[in-house]
Amino acid sequence: MTDGASTEQPLENGTPAPPALVPSPALPAHLERLTERARDYVDAASSANTRRAYGSDWKHFSAWCRRQGLEVTPPSPQVVGLYITACASGAVIPGGKPNAVSTIERRLSAIGWHYTQRGTPLDRSDRHIATVLAGIRNTHASPPRQKEAVLPEDVIAMLETLDRGTLRGLRDRAMLLIGFAGGLRRSEIVALNIGRDQTEDGHGWVEILDKGMLVSLRGKNGWREVEIGRGSSDSTCPVVALQTWLRLAKIGHGPLFRRVTGQGKDVGPDRLTDRQVARLVKRTALAAGVRADLSEGEREEKFAGHSLRAGLASSAEVEERFVQKQLGHASAEMTRRYQRRRDRFRVNLTKAAGL
Repeated sequence: MTDGASTEQPLENGTPAPPALVPSPALPAHLERLTERARDYVDAASSANTRRAYGSDWKHFSAWCRRQGLEVTPPSPQVVGLYITACASGAVIPGGKPNAVSTIERRLSAIGWHYTQRGTPLDRSDRHIATVLAGIRNTHASPPRQKEAVLPEDVIAMLETLDRGTLRGLRDRAMLLIGFAGGLRRSEIVALNIGRDQTEDGHGWVEILDKGMLVSLRGKNGWREVEIGRGSSDSTCPVVALQTWLRLAKIGHGPLFRRVTGQGKDVGPDRLTDRQVARLVKRTALAAGVRADLSEGEREEKFAGHSLRAGLASSAEVEERFVQKQLGHASAEMTRRYQRRRDRFRVNLTKAAGL
């Protein structure tokens, strides 16, 4: 059988390019150049992490179809309904484990995205998909497992686990402070450049001012600016930490946070990955004894890059709208999801109602 991808040319990240965007030898040269540019725009429509996940999910679905002797194209709601049933029951491969509801929803989004790019949209409202998915949610859905927020006292303790005498320690210090004070995603931290338009893979830059630092970011919903003020002391100031890192690492152009090589004495040209931010947060939180009341295994699962973002939302004693703006959220409800350890009962409606 065919999985509908044999004639496609892959994008740089391995995700199959939509057939409509694959250049045809019959096209004039100037149209081929436009086709290449269109492919670049398709690539820029979603984050690298999303593209990687969607590419992996499509391969997962295609492989399952091959094993069942089913055709991937044209899209069939019945086939997709059977696939998500297999995912929910752990029957995708013999002895497999059931997928979480969030994973199934992401796989379904990936399948729909790929079919849309092929010009043959999948009808997700079809009962073979919609009703099955509703049943999966009702049967298997569980409360979201959120990463633990690191509060200011946690961040200070985490900083103390870093070696101030090494370039790696100075770099990691700046990343933790900027990530926390800016409420940045791990992908946003590593995508920053020193200045504007310095690299093709950069998605933002910083500008150091008298009162703080202005961070320009290209996010999911376009460009936004994040203000990071100076701290109350140099030891916890994100601006001072960044200036120290840049000065001693001798970085004046290109990626802000880079690999440290040569036993921690040299700075390479390569940008860090977002996974390294997650590992940094986890490693320093564990070393600092954050949430020591939990078991070692539980603590391993609690901390990641989002812990910094959630930490700012949980600890900033300002009006909620300011936190919402800093995090770049479209709604206050989304911001509240990040407020892990806030005072949930500061407004007591029971007493306010007269009971």
